[in-house]
Amino acid sequence: MVEHNTLRRPWQSLLTSPLDKFMDRSARRALYTVAMQQPPQSARRLEGRVVLVTGAANGIGRAIALACAAEGARLVVADVQTLGETTADTITQSGGEAVFVACDVSNAADVEALVEASVRRFGRLDVLVNNAGIGGDASAAHDLDLETWDRVIAVNLRGPFLCAKYALPHLMANGAGAVVNVASTFGLIGAPNAPAYCASKGGVVNLTRQLAVDYGKRGVRVNAVCPGYIDTDMGGRRASLSPEASRAANAKREANAARQPLGRQAHADEVARAVVFLASNDASFMTGTIMTVDGGCTATFNYD
Repeated sequence: MVEHNTLRRPWQSLLTSPLDKFMDRSARRALYTVAMQQPPQSARRLEGRVVLVTGAANGIGRAIALACAAEGARLVVADVQTLGETTADTITQSGGEAVFVACDVSNAADVEALVEASVRRFGRLDVLVNNAGIGGDASAAHDLDLETWDRVIAVNLRGPFLCAKYALPHLMANGAGAVVNVASTFGLIGAPNAPAYCASKGGVVNLTRQLAVDYGKRGVRVNAVCPGYIDTDMGGRRASLSPEASRAANAKREANAARQPLGRQAHADEVARAVVFLASNDASFMTGTIMTVDGGCTATFNYD
């Protein structure tokens, strides 16, 4: 068995490296402080922390929940679909701790109850991942019905606000915490026939920055990831497609992949790894950051 104090932390090698002679006393002191705050490299990055992930029944949210559990977190799996129970079951069957709570993130009472249930179950809350989201609009603004607009904005923008509103007091109470919002590259640029989705995700991007300003000095970091084209099945609809619709969906995925500078769509676990990074101490000096996980799409003009 390796003793804890024999494990090297990420920055400790610098303290005895040739670079040390170029550092003045204050620089060495600062580096030493950072090194001592970092966990040993063999430690899991979210060990013992309580992480709440919304929209975790499938797709990116499920991948995030599983990735956080693999890093030692205790999970609150939230989703409007009871399919979220399977995500929690997968974690517990693998030796982790997880609980499923049904929640409509656009409903304030549901969200308040979700946060209360999380703290009641685990005694604390350390990380909030706002992942729940829907598409829904597929038309230009003049053809978009108001019900669709309202629903997309309610889930995609009101939802993250409500979750932050009720979770932040608990994150502040710990003296440290992290919020990671899952936005979209469509929140950074315009996309055809998606006015509600683009507006909602653009709102999440700037809500992230605003919360970072308000809560940084209160010990809470707030960042966002913006996935591009992801090979995922939002809402679990792929299995129910007709053969013709399935062929059309496959053709669309192939076209999306062709637009990527990396030549493919991302996998959900690639987004999940970015979320784990932002939630962990590895991102200890990052807040208000909008991280794209898009295969380089926003570096091109290929968004047709």
